Amino acid sequence: MRDEGRIDYVEIPVTDLDKTRAFFEALYGWEFQEWGPDYCSFRDGRLDGGFRRADEAAPASGVLLVFYSSDLERDYERVQALGATISQEIFEFPGGRRFHYVEPAGTEFAIWTSTEEQ
Repeated sequence: MRDEGRIDYVEIPVTDLDKTRAFFEALYGWEFQEWGPDYCSFRDGRLDGGFRRADEAAPASGVLLVFYSSDLERDYERVQALGATISQEIFEFPGGRRFHYVEPAGTEFAIWTSTEEQ
């Protein structure tokens, strides 16, 4: 049974499905299902979602998806090695630290870690 009111699926517009898919396969090992040339779905182990081909990447002022990391500095280096551009350097906020990056197809994401669990 699905949880009422819980986010069930997230769909993200990207300009290059192949670049975005390769990036997240390498970064997190996600598995994908192709649904034609303009759509692929993923499962990250907890949430289902998909990437759809779009003329423009999601604007940085739109919804920001934030991933958790137990090693922020490791993932900071990994996203850059995989072709992402850092759009906001690591900064602190109450209870944690995070940074923002733009993956190779142009969509912005963030990664955070808790300072309370360390």
